[in-house]
Amino acid sequence: MRFGVNTWVWTAPLTTAELERLAPHVAALGFDWIEVPLESLDDLNYKVGAQIVKDNGLGVSACAAMGPDRDLIHPDPAIRGSGMAYLRGAIDACQELGAVNLVGPLYATVGRTWQQSAEERAHDLDILVANLGALAAYAGDRGVTLCLEPLNRFETSFINLASQVVEVVDRVNHPACQIMLDSFHMNIEEKSLGDAIRLAGHRLKHFHACENDRGAPGSGNVTWDQVKQGLADIGYDGPVVIESFTAKVKSIARAAAIWRALAPTQDMLASDGLKFLRGLLQ
Repeated sequence: MRFGVNTWVWTAPLTTAELERLAPHVAALGFDWIEVPLESLDDLNYKVGAQIVKDNGLGVSACAAMGPDRDLIHPDPAIRGSGMAYLRGAIDACQELGAVNLVGPLYATVGRTWQQSAEERAHDLDILVANLGALAAYAGDRGVTLCLEPLNRFETSFINLASQVVEVVDRVNHPACQIMLDSFHMNIEEKSLGDAIRLAGHRLKHFHACENDRGAPGSGNVTWDQVKQGLADIGYDGPVVIESFTAKVKSIARAAAIWRALAPTQDMLASDGLKFLRGLLQ
């Protein structure tokens, strides 16, 4: 099991210069993994980034940012095409960066919610499975695994539960299409975090360990004993990544609804969370 942190804790967008500054800092805090957000595909020189990550002895994953023009099930075919193009570009970026997992809500725009009949949902699921099948084949050829993330009901109306993402992944039925779970979203939507993890089972390839308020893991009311038992029950040995955000970057703070500091410093959020997770899971 390797413990990581998403650079959204400190900055956005992540540029090459910021990665050069943050990678040694992340390593010095005791992490062995770094997660790179792909807000734009032009913010980072991925070849240089790969060397920076390697020089600091870190593993790396990438996090997709599904904005308004990135949506695999949107009624507008132009927006679906834009979403496909972005994710293909993100897969290429992962290959160059050396990132093994591309994670996030790889199905719809974050923040888009809508009512659906059963027939409408079935129609959208068919579209999603076809699009993800094509992307999984593309990713698999490049050594990248797509990890689909359920979000809470305020950020999407489409995939909120482990059971829903399991249905999609099983229908896609490709080794490069798997699951990521995030305890922040699970804490809102799941009846039992442990049961949700066990349901994901062997499909779980990435885990975001986040507190209920996005503060340091261990500082709030997430049922971490259930997380520990669930991960143990499925023999999980993948990345465990802290994802939080800084209120100082106004664009990302608004998108993630971060209206106040969640720890005395962002470094303390990361280091306190890491100490708790290592004690819990190792």
